[in-house]
Amino acid sequence: MPLVSMKTMMRQAMAGGYAVGYFEAWGSYSLEAALEAAEEQRSPVILGFGAMMLDGVWLDHRGVELLGAIGRTITLRARVPFALLFNEAQTLDQAQRAIDAGFNAVMLDTSAWPRQRAVDTLSALVREAHSRHVTVEVELGRLPDATATGIDMRGHALTDPADAVWFMAETGADCLAVSIGNVHLLTTHSAPVDLDRLAAIRRAVPAPLVIHGGTSFPPECVAAAISHGVAKFNVGTVLKRAFREAAAGAIGGPDVHAVLGSHKPADCMVAGKAAMKQKISELMRLYGSAGRADDLA
Repeated sequence: MPLVSMKTMMRQAMAGGYAVGYFEAWGSYSLEAALEAAEEQRSPVILGFGAMMLDGVWLDHRGVELLGAIGRTITLRARVPFALLFNEAQTLDQAQRAIDAGFNAVMLDTSAWPRQRAVDTLSALVREAHSRHVTVEVELGRLPDATATGIDMRGHALTDPADAVWFMAETGADCLAVSIGNVHLLTTHSAPVDLDRLAAIRRAVPAPLVIHGGTSFPPECVAAAISHGVAKFNVGTVLKRAFREAAAGAIGGPDVHAVLGSHKPADCMVAGKAAMKQKISELMRLYGSAGRADDLA
């Protein structure tokens, strides 16, 4: 099926009372895991790569273009509707190069920038992206990061509903990622999310809302979040952990060529992909997107 607009996909999800997942990949096996899970679940899906955990020097030296080529190649024969997102670009140049590389959705992480610089830069990005039919996601507020010793709250800021109205009007963006207590990289427990704040943001902002830090978002709060306008959950850390654990358990075979890079059943990366697929399938059912591929046919 063809590449579809992420904006269209999210608005369809809002109308249908479900959310779509962005399942962050970092290479070919992980991207295949997300696409294959979507095809098995008959779910629309947002595929792509994130810049936050990648080396900036590598990204700036043809890394963005390499990821775009991987995405375009793996999705050539996709059997479900998909969008291709370059998530959390760290510079405007990276976001612009992602558009050139074939991503049809971009998100520039300006959460730590001065407010006016963020608005001016995002407005310019939106104008360029919309002229090329590319969706732009923005973020207002800043999530804390989980660390080995706790949660780093430095710079943490919750999304203010009144600010969100102004921010979306000034930038012209298509969807808004919000900070309501969700946490990046948290795997030890669920984040204490503020659904009342989310509801207030929804009353103020008609655009689709996005939750980053989906690994620790409480499963029991997913349905309520969707009812308050969340149309997209970003998930990464739990998928990478599942992949690593399965791959590590399969890497000890005697034939190095079979266990590493063969794409055969003995390949440790195939084991990792299978574990990641299983977790993604569970999340698609939780978000309600399983079986909704025909919504965008």
